[in-house]
Amino acid sequence: MSVPAQAQLQTPLTVYITNITQGQILSPVVVVTHRAGAAPLFTPGEPAGAELAQLAEDAVLQPLVTKLTAAGAYLDVEVITGAGGPIMPGETASVQIQSDASNRFISLAGMLVSTNDTFVGLSGIVRPPFGTQSHYAIAYDAGSEANTEACTDIPGPPCGNAGVRVTEGAEGYVYVSPGISGKGDLTASPYTWLNPAAYVRVSR
Repeated sequence: MSVPAQAQLQTPLTVYITNITQGQILSPVVVVTHRAGAAPLFTPGEPAGAELAQLAEDAVLQPLVTKLTAAGAYLDVEVITGAGGPIMPGETASVQIQSDASNRFISLAGMLVSTNDTFVGLSGIVRPPFGTQSHYAIAYDAGSEANTEACTDIPGPPCGNAGVRVTEGAEGYVYVSPGISGKGDLTASPYTWLNPAAYVRVSR
């Protein structure tokens, strides 16, 4: 999935992500290295792109991976998977990704699957000059689907209904997710969380 490299020395990084929620399963996570001027995966306060919305609503990663791989401003595009694919609560998963002097920024996104359209994200963090740096990733609502909290609209446990999209009442912009309120079929415990929702380490 790597984008053709620039003509300069590449440095491999290892990106680790730990799901620190009590009961939310984290989908495989798309992670990219990129230039400072690359279009961000998401911008709080702005509408989510169609490909990010697919990830946030149904954990469909391939459209976003394809778009990023084809773009010239990204050096490498990888996917972090857990032992069984998704990353379970308390589980840590990792992937190696290439960076270089120009492409020293890292962004990532992955869905909290027992939600309507919530994703964990980091945008444009800088690779460490050496050693390991740690970051906490908060959960964002993509704003592309209404937060019904109804099992008819949610892909993850205990529901399992991917592909259903309720746009009436959607907020229309990315914002910090307030978690699960318990107004629908999901109880707040164990499916809600207090931000942050993931712990990320980048090792050089």
